[in-house]
Amino acid sequence: MKLFETYIIRRVGMMFLVALLPVLAIIWTTQVLQRINLVTDSGQSIGSFAKLATLILPTIIPVVLPFALVIGITQTLTAMNSDSELTVMEAAGAKRSIIIRPIMILAMAISVFSFLVDNMVEPKARVAARQMVAEAYADLLSTVIEEKNFRRIEDGLYVQITQRMSGRILKGLFVVDSRDPAFDLIYYAKEGAVDASGSSLLMRDGEVHRKTADGDVSVIKFDSYSFDLSDMTQSRGQATLRAGDRSLGFLLNPDPNDADYKAKPSGYRSELHRRLTDWALPAIFALISLVIAGDARSHREARLHPMVSALTIAFALRWADFYAANQIETAPYFVGILYGINIAATLIAIFLLFRNRRMSMPVSIRNRFGAWRQKLQERIPTPGSSNGSGA
Repeated sequence: MKLFETYIIRRVGMMFLVALLPVLAIIWTTQVLQRINLVTDSGQSIGSFAKLATLILPTIIPVVLPFALVIGITQTLTAMNSDSELTVMEAAGAKRSIIIRPIMILAMAISVFSFLVDNMVEPKARVAARQMVAEAYADLLSTVIEEKNFRRIEDGLYVQITQRMSGRILKGLFVVDSRDPAFDLIYYAKEGAVDASGSSLLMRDGEVHRKTADGDVSVIKFDSYSFDLSDMTQSRGQATLRAGDRSLGFLLNPDPNDADYKAKPSGYRSELHRRLTDWALPAIFALISLVIAGDARSHREARLHPMVSALTIAFALRWADFYAANQIETAPYFVGILYGINIAATLIAIFLLFRNRRMSMPVSIRNRFGAWRQKLQERIPTPGSSNGSGA
């Protein structure tokens, strides 16, 4: 690689990281905060929460990478144009490939990295996160419920305990069960315990109040009563795997006996084609950025900042891919549309690059943009100007 190509790839790479890390940190933080209930609801340690936060990271990286690359390329090339570096290169007779080659090498490397994360790292991280959350809630009654606090176990089921003793013994039990619309059940017990399997709550020396929809109340005292938790603990203790949690090998050759696949095979088809197209977005966005910002232009030429133009096109293309991938679930012919969108964008960008075509605003839009800029300059006083008279 030539010295100038090394210079370009280093500058673009640094700007790419500058754009990637803050955006990644912001999105990661918002995703992590949405799962803060793992600590508040299940009593997990901060170490478990940090592990879950780490497992979330691979799901965000492939989404952010293409847009960070667009920012890195357009900002670097715009700065080089402002410093007249691109102008000097053209005047010296340098080929445009001296800019295209290092940027596309970096873009292809990022695309390969995105493919590996999306198809190898992310599915394993998703499965581990689901299993971790499922295990955290599996034994909710005997290990998690806080003393003297009402806690919602699931919709219509609330529990309060007065004191937790050793040996899984619970003192002062109060349970409200309104899951059945025909009647409400309220349990009081002096003592109780969850069995080792977590499938039942054994209550002793208490009473149950049964209130029907028409307001009738019956009270039954008991020496011993077993409250069934099997459905709840099974659903909480086992992680259900979805299409996004599966490996690429499974998506290419799914198990016909898998319960989730049998219930929604179209979701697996959509996920497969999404993964086979998303990884190429960094390379496609790099071509678009080169078309927009890869040539020398006069500073007097009125145009939007290349970053704005490139990001607008990139967001539009990403939205089109997202829409087509979602429509595959109900309309299989969108598979061809999904691939067609990316292939068409690639071919158009390559055509414009090899033809040395410049993307510029139409004259009418350019004149309107110039008028808006002139009005804005008239409204905003320049530094040092004064609206009033001096003393």
